[in-house]
Parts: sequence; C-alpha cells; structure tokens
Amino acid sequence: MMRSMYSGVSGLKVHQTKMDVIGNNISNVNTIGFKGSKVTFSEVFSQTVRGASAPNAGIGGTNPQQIGLGASIGSIDVIHTKGSAQRTDNPTDLMIDGNGFFVLSNDANGQNRVYTRAGNFNVDKEGNLVASNGWKVLDGDMKPIQINKSKTAPAVATSGFRIKGNINSNDESYSTSVDIYDSIGDVHKLQVNIGKTYNTATTEGTQYMYREIEIKDENGNVLIPTTSAGNSTDQVYIRFNAKGEFDSIRRNLSAAPAAPDYEITTTGGSATGLGDPLTSTTAHDGNGDFTLSYPGVNPIKLTLGDAVFTDADSNKILSQTSQTSDAKGVPNDGLSPGTIESFTISDKGEVIAKYTNGTTETLATLGLADFDNPAGLRKTGSNFFVDTANSGTAKLGTPATGSFGALAPGALEMSNVDLSQEFTDMITTQRGFQANSKVISTSDEILQELVNLKR
Repeated sequence: MMRSMYSGVSGLKVHQTKMDVIGNNISNVNTIGFKGSKVTFSEVFSQTVRGASAPNAGIGGTNPQQIGLGASIGSIDVIHTKGSAQRTDNPTDLMIDGNGFFVLSNDANGQNRVYTRAGNFNVDKEGNLVASNGWKVLDGDMKPIQINKSKTAPAVATSGFRIKGNINSNDESYSTSVDIYDSIGDVHKLQVNIGKTYNTATTEGTQYMYREIEIKDENGNVLIPTTSAGNSTDQVYIRFNAKGEFDSIRRNLSAAPAAPDYEITTTGGSATGLGDPLTSTTAHDGNGDFTLSYPGVNPIKLTLGDAVFTDADSNKILSQTSQTSDAKGVPNDGLSPGTIESFTISDKGEVIAKYTNGTTETLATLGLADFDNPAGLRKTGSNFFVDTANSGTAKLGTPATGSFGALAPGALEMSNVDLSQEFTDMITTQRGFQANSKVISTSDEILQELVNLKR
C-alpha cells in the first residue's frame, strides 16, 4: 500500500482532533471561568531512504533522504489567560483579578481539593459558601467558609458618654438625656440637667462662667452631685471661658454661690467659693465617678470629667453662647446584641458580616492557590482543575497578597475563548482535512490504475 495514503489518514485524524478542540472551545464561549485549549501538530517518524555522507577530497557531502509518514498530535494546551469581566452585582459572585484559583472541597476537613476560576458561588441553608455543584469554598486556612446566620454579636456596656452642642447663655436651665447600655444590651437613660449661670472672675481679671450640672438615673435618683459622709454636697460645675467655650469641670465641697456676680479670690494662697484656680487637687478634682446598678447585670461605672465635653482629639464640643440651645448627650459606646442581617466580600477576600446592631465582623478570608505551571493542571469537569506531576504543588494564600490577585466582588470571569480566532482555526482545520482527504482519494486512484494494469 502507498505511504501517502497512511499519511493522509494520520492527517485526517489530527485535524479531526483539532476540530474537536475547536468545537469544545466554541461550545464553552459563555461558560464562567472556562479556559480554552489549543492544538499543535508534530511530524511522526520518517523513513530514511539514504543516509547522509560526508564530503571527501573529490566529492561533496550528501544530505539524508527521508520520506515522512504523517502527522500526530504534538500538544493540547490549556490557555490560562484571564477572561473578560461580567458585572452581576451579586455579592457572592467573585472574580480573581490576577493570579490564583479558588480552592474548593467536598469533605469536612478540606483535604480533597479542586481549583477553579469560576466564582459563581452561593450560600446553602447551613450558611456554607458553595459552588453551583455544592463543593464548599475554602478559606486561607483551607477550612470551609460558613456564614452562620444564627451567630450573634454580644452586647457592649457603655463605658463613657459625651455632651456636645450649645447652651443658650440666657437659659436658666437646660436638660438632655443619654442612652446607656448595660452588659446585656438593655438601654437606660441618664437625665442631665444643667442649671443657671454664675459669673465669676479671678484676681488676674480672667472672666469665667459656671453652670451647675446634675445627673439623675431613670428612676430620678441623683448621681451627681454626690453627698459625702459629712452630708456636705459635692457640687459639680461646668466652667466656660469668656468666649463661651468649655474650659473644665470643677467641684466644690462648700455651698454654691448665692449671687450671679460671685467673685473668687485667691489671695493668701487659699481659695474661697468655687476654688479657682485650684489649690487642692484632691478636694477640687474635676472628675466625678458614679455607678449605675441594675439587677442581673454588671454595674456600669461612669465618670463625669473634662473628657465628657471634648472629642477624641481633645477638641471642645460644648459651648455657652447666645445661640439656640441644642446640646445633646451621646454614649461613647455601648450596643444591644445583634444578629447577622447581611454580609459582603471585600477585594481582599474578607467575608464581612453586618449585624443588626450596626457592628461588623470579619468571619473568614477566602483562600487562593497558584501553581508554577498552571498549564499542567488537569480538567475534571464543572470548571474544576486538579494538580498533576507537572503543575507543581499548590502555593496557598489570600487575595491581594504576594503574587495573588485581588477579588472583584459582584463580577464573574467569563470564558477566555476568542471566537474570531476559533473561526479562523476552524477554516484552516477544514481545509487541512479536505487536503488530507484529497491525498487519500488521489492515492486510491493511483492504486486503481495499478490494479488496472492487469487488464
């Protein structure tokens, strides 16, 4: 039989294989995270008719004479270029913008692992983040990610409060309230009463204004001012400077001034009246500690001091001017218990839960894997890959760290198949198949002529 016929047959086979790959690429043009493949051909062994000879003194060298015996598949390679992004706005749809694969498992310990670029995940009834076929998505510690909707954020007891805004200088009194949270999240109200103004002056001529402050609990019990063992009232005052800015908190163990124009003197090293400037930091300490006690919960210890009227940067937040009174009391902290109402996934792979009490918590961080030779991975269906001897061992990490790409939440990576290239390859494959078919038919005609010689 003629060698050309066998060569034509081998050509048909390889072009058929290439057409199979092209068909698979085109059929997956809209498959999430699909990576297309390409086929290359290689020549099979050749029959040597005459070997090569070296030149000598009289005759030059000759090249070998060989007849090729057809084609075979050289490689079928998976192309791991990144596909285009499709926005979905679904919080559990994720795209890796760079290197890496999501890691999934179908066992509780995360030992049986597969890898994928398809990030079309969802949450099952137990809160597990899973792929469309139920495989669980693993975190950076290679443990399944679970969003437990029954998880609660604990209550936080209030540790302090602030009063900010303005008090009209002509108001005889002003009241506001502050919500205070106990250790189980119940809310209690503090009533803050700010009394009339006392105008005073130091011997240096600096003008100050004082206002009494009183704090009561929700049952009307007076917490500030306190009463000492000797039954003397430890009255507390808010001091404002001549510009109406909060200056400091002052305490006095003696009776309050009786007239609006009450002068403080400091001659002779002793203080009278409100004690300004202070000569005894013990007797006139600006801080006033008090405790709220409720059945079944831890006591709430609070302090009335300068920090109540300044922000975290020590800026004054209380004033006394001619403007309308609008001072409000706000707790520095304190929360009721909360349950998970929603969650988001950040570009760093952090699964962040938002609780009904307004707090947030990072529940887990998605894990990623990368390989020295991603083309060495083996496809197993469902957009999954598994490692092989030539892919290298998986390098594990988290998004946006090291060589790993960041995530694009609310988007999916589409197939990287280029239709224009596939259709071009289809045309050349078709022509190659036709040409090889022609070789076979022509060889058959030659054989027919050979048979006809007997006639």
